[in-house]
Amino acid sequence: MTNQKGFSLIELLIVVAIIGIIAAIAVPNLLQSKAAANEASAISSLRNIVTSQITYSTTTGGGSYAASLTILSAQKLIDSVLGAGVKAGYTFSVTGTSTTFISTASPTTPGSSGTRYFFTDESGVLRYSTTAAATAASTPL
Repeated sequence: MTNQKGFSLIELLIVVAIIGIIAAIAVPNLLQSKAAANEASAISSLRNIVTSQITYSTTTGGGSYAASLTILSAQKLIDSVLGAGVKAGYTFSVTGTSTTFISTASPTTPGSSGTRYFFTDESGVLRYSTTAAATAASTPL
């Protein structure tokens, strides 16, 4: 007989099973990390919107807030991605009047892209809700 080198079928199946177990443990943690990163991005984007609204009000707006993300984007106060209203798994909206504005961020796919809904207004206080769209009565961040 010749001396054959290599792995047996049993050894290969054991290696595949070990890789499967490691993947089963790692994938949920990866998804949670992605959702947490999306939420951090949404918080940062809302802070950017508040700053942009204040800048708009004191410069171009003549004391009034911008009525939409499109206006802030056209004035180059926010980037075009955020100006389009969807960024990093969240959908953003802004409504503004002469003396107030409201900005919200909602996960595009609740649960996988993020678990919290965010809200802010001219006060600059960020608020969140885990069950539905956040409002002025929601828990401060």
